[in-house]
Amino acid sequence: MDLFFDQNLNTDTVLADGAHLLAGFATSQAQPLALDIQHLLKHSPLRFLTTPGGKTMSVAMSNCGPWGWHSDRRGYRYLQMDPQTQQPWPSMPKSFYQLAARAAAKAGFRHYRPDACLINRYAIGSRLSLHQDRDEQDKRSPIVSVSLGLPAIFLFGGIQREQACTKLLLQHGDVMVWGGDSRLNFHGVQPLAEGYHPLTGNYRFNLTFRKVLA
Repeated sequence: MDLFFDQNLNTDTVLADGAHLLAGFATSQAQPLALDIQHLLKHSPLRFLTTPGGKTMSVAMSNCGPWGWHSDRRGYRYLQMDPQTQQPWPSMPKSFYQLAARAAAKAGFRHYRPDACLINRYAIGSRLSLHQDRDEQDKRSPIVSVSLGLPAIFLFGGIQREQACTKLLLQHGDVMVWGGDSRLNFHGVQPLAEGYHPLTGNYRFNLTFRKVLA
């Protein structure tokens, strides 16, 4: 049976060892973050990637920072160049880097140095299948995930796919952090429900920070 948590604003909810939900942590910075996203996407536009199995992902994405995550028929991997523009990925804005470092420290991961940020845009109906993030060399430093815009149901499971998932309603400004013993826990996002947000319209944006190199 899935569990459902209804979190309160400005709280730190511990979901597992190394896994925290920081409710409302990024709300006050949402406007400048959205402006930075618009600027970044002018240099590396959103695109729909293909899985190794040939399916087109429903979430549009881009990257910033030294490394960018990519998927196609050749597999999942990190690249230093944007294959669409043939240029390096845009530099990670200071606002992004500082937010990720502060959220990680709040969750107990000091001296966090992310070298990749995935910029994901969810349209109505978009979803993210249950999966582990295993493409990084560093599998102990945390994933820091920032939610902007429409709310979404986030699934946070265990180290095995068949373990029960906790369902979390992620609101605008919420930040998820998971690392250490929880770094390889399965997670996903249920199909985005219809709605409208004054900052992002009919979309949810998600910034996912990772430490790629060990």
